[in-house]
Amino acid sequence: QVRLVESGGGMVQPGGSLKLSCVASGIRFSDYTMGWWRQVPGKHRELVAQVDLGGTATYTDSVKGRFTMSRDDAKNTVSLRMNTLAREDTGVYYCNANSNWPELRNYWGQGTQVIVST
Repeated sequence: QVRLVESGGGMVQPGGSLKLSCVASGIRFSDYTMGWWRQVPGKHRELVAQVDLGGTATYTDSVKGRFTMSRDDAKNTVSLRMNTLAREDTGVYYCNANSNWPELRNYWGQGTQVIVST
């Protein structure tokens, strides 16, 4: 059974920081591109950051310079360090595991809520 379990969400003031973590089980973790997605009510889920099999991370423009994503294949874990948080970062953050070989496989966690507010 595949499980992706997120943690680290919460409420923080603008300018603050949070670190999200996602632990995967039931998959060969090193075969998967890992991503963090964000969803706000009424909007499509958007890709915030992802890290490829080699550990290279890419980011959506709005979080570049503020968010850092990393993976630890030995621990089947990815993290997302979020600094200088803004109200626009509010949303439910979902961990995603994606592999295209030998077949398309895509898995989601349950999500963790991040609220940036005074």
